[in-house]
Amino acid sequence: MRALSRPEGRRDPAEDAALLQDRDASRGFAALYDRHAPDLHRYVARRLGLGLADDVVAETFLVAYHRRQRFDPARGEVRPWLYGIAGNLISQHRRLEVTQYRALARTSVDPVVADGHDSTDDRVAATAVTRQLAAALAHLSKGDRDVLLLIAWECFSYEEVAQALEIPVGTVRSRLHRARKKVQKVLGGVDPTAVREEFADG
Repeated sequence: MRALSRPEGRRDPAEDAALLQDRDASRGFAALYDRHAPDLHRYVARRLGLGLADDVVAETFLVAYHRRQRFDPARGEVRPWLYGIAGNLISQHRRLEVTQYRALARTSVDPVVADGHDSTDDRVAATAVTRQLAAALAHLSKGDRDVLLLIAWECFSYEEVAQALEIPVGTVRSRLHRARKKVQKVLGGVDPTAVREEFADG
């Protein structure tokens, strides 16, 4: 079994920051979109379904574009900043997200895979949300769920989660501990953030 690790091909944060501050804003944002939109779209789709993913990702980059002058590289990286914006937009559809997990709990069908979305990730995503895990996610608070999924699905560090959610690292740790305990009970004691295969397989 492979330990949970950062995704291969992780983008250079310095390059992201340079693109965000490019004098040609349109060119810089086009490059940022190409670098981060596919992963962000997959993440949003797994939380809200494909129906809203396009709109949420598009709005995420629109908001980021308008806030680009306020981004401070000294306070963090572009990637968690983008996920933080997306997270705020996802929170506007909290009821739909819970409904999504309850549907997954009944069917075990991940709509991201069922629709053929992101075929390069099919091997992992095909079993990413089982009945047991989906039921557990539906019962987590929004804050606990945000922390768990950023770490387990997107391989964020505690510091990156803290930046994305604008909370202290200590709060990240406490939320993760609480979410992990709840999900472990459902998964028969398996730590959902320690081993990728266990989290994926439920």
